[in-house]
Amino acid sequence: MQIAEQGRGKCSPNPFVGCVIVRDDKVVGEGFTQPWGRDHAEVQALKKAGEQARGADLYVTLEPCSHYGKTPPCAEAIIKAGIKEVFIGIKDPNPHVAGKGIAMLEEAGIKVTYNLLLTEITRQLEYYLTYITKQRPFVFVKSAVSIDGKIADLHGNSKWITNAKSREKVHQLRAEADAIITGVRTVNHDDAMLNVRLSGYENRDPLRVVLDYDLEIELDKKLVKSASEIKTILYTQEKYLLTAKVKQLRDYNLEVRSAKSQENKFVLKDILHELRQDNIAVVMVEAGPQLVSSFVKENLVDKLYYFIAPSLIGGNKCAFQDIGVENIENKKKLNLFSTELYEGDILLTYYFI
Repeated sequence: MQIAEQGRGKCSPNPFVGCVIVRDDKVVGEGFTQPWGRDHAEVQALKKAGEQARGADLYVTLEPCSHYGKTPPCAEAIIKAGIKEVFIGIKDPNPHVAGKGIAMLEEAGIKVTYNLLLTEITRQLEYYLTYITKQRPFVFVKSAVSIDGKIADLHGNSKWITNAKSREKVHQLRAEADAIITGVRTVNHDDAMLNVRLSGYENRDPLRVVLDYDLEIELDKKLVKSASEIKTILYTQEKYLLTAKVKQLRDYNLEVRSAKSQENKFVLKDILHELRQDNIAVVMVEAGPQLVSSFVKENLVDKLYYFIAPSLIGGNKCAFQDIGVENIENKKKLNLFSTELYEGDILLTYYFI
């Protein structure tokens, strides 16, 4: 699991998997999933082990693949290498695998044990498992508030509620995401770049996705001007696609798409499904309360990163608005996963139930 973490945010939509090969109580090979289209963890470990893999035991967090995709089947490579016994964390729910990797190994006479550290590895691979089982990207939301739950002052200013350490963590979260979804108001009001500005995370900028129902985006914003360097998609209504403004946006290298709408709002699940077809497995929603609340209302949020700064702001600028709760009995329930301290700021991480 520790080795697998080296692939986090680097190999999507593939799962970041870790593999260790042991012979005579000695580690002879290690590997983690490389960027998409390159070696999986098992192949990396087998290459490092070389001839020492023959007769050795192999430990891997996810069931080895059994099909030809961007790379040949890992199960086949394990058999050819002469591995004696395989220990697998969890089975792969991908229909292309789903037990076939285990069956292939057992048919070759290799002893297989699986469902080890099931809870921990299921949590570690939550992005991939959601991508496969729910047929949409894993969605997490970031919110930063004062103690009284406010995201901005009376004038709408929000820079900065949280401290530099918290903002560094936000950049790490951005680097894990394949895409960031935001609303046009965030782009226009905050002039947000939504990129990764952190040492050691170069070239990890996610795809930026702007939801702009009435094509209100201002052309002089940083996000528009940087679209040639950082891939950016803007969703708007179909009726705007042939307008001069869309042509200008495309001249800046923005990709402009239309999306299905209902009651003057985008159908968010359709956008998520379309992004999944683009191999987007992890989405971060970094937006204003209206858009964030829409994702919550439609039960499309898997995880919430909730930063609380030690300050009071007052007013009525709240993190969440209409989330479909009309009475206390229907409140949205969450499970607290972790509590972290960032130089006075508190980060509460929740899962939606």
